[in-house]
Order: sequence, then C-alpha cells, then structure tokens
Amino acid sequence: MLTPNFRQLVHQQFMDLHQAAAFFHVQPVTVKRWILGYTPVNPLAEKLLNIKARGYLPLDIRWDGFRVHEERATLITPDRREFNPKELENFVYWRDEHRQLVKLYGRLHDPCPTPAVPNLPPFRGGRRVEPIPWVPSKFK
Repeated sequence: MLTPNFRQLVHQQFMDLHQAAAFFHVQPVTVKRWILGYTPVNPLAEKLLNIKARGYLPLDIRWDGFRVHEERATLITPDRREFNPKELENFVYWRDEHRQLVKLYGRLHDPCPTPAVPNLPPFRGGRRVEPIPWVPSKFK
C-alpha cells in the first residue's frame, strides 16, 4: 500500500514546524531539515507520522476510509458513522441480539441511523491529575 511522502503528511497534519517538532520530540530545525531533504527522515518518525495520518489504524486495505477522532475518542466509519469505545465493546452483544431478532421477525428494510452516544471522559469530578509534559533528558 502506497503512503504519501513525508512533506505532504507534515503539511496535512500540523499547522507549523513547532507543532510537528513537539509531536516528534525534536527541534523545529530538525523537522525543517527533514522536509527540505538536507538530512534523511528518521524512519521511526516517518512511521509515526503515517500512523497519525491513518488515524491510528493499521496500514491495511481493509481499514481504508476508517478514521479515529482524537478529541471525541470515536471510530469513524467510511459512511461517517461514529462509535465510541463503549459501543464497540457492546457490539458483540448487539450483533447476537440482531441475529436472533432477524431470525424471529425478518430484516428491516429501511433502518434509521442513530448518532454516537456521547463518550464521557473518565474522572469527570475534577480529580484527574494533569499529565506532565515529556521533556527529553538532554533539555532539562
């Protein structure tokens, strides 16, 4: 499966070099050198950017069109349907129920789609500790 080149993905995924540098945990000048071709791109940075661009899903043709929405923590299908983690966890039971209902009553010809259930973040009471930003030891 072919992936877009590094320069295109950096421009699609990040607003500026500082944002890209923070994502890769390098200096902005390093990202600039990668984009301009002065130094070869770190292979792990390229793989990480491919993973981010694909929506954190495998580089497999069967996952084409699927995305992960980072802020809402939902999986988006090619048909623009969204599923939160709890819905995906319960999907196995829903499938079994659906198969039994189809066996009893037959199929629905025109089912109406329903939006994703809001995904409540854990520790809603303000007790959550803010994560400490990761800083490479050479910059401390």
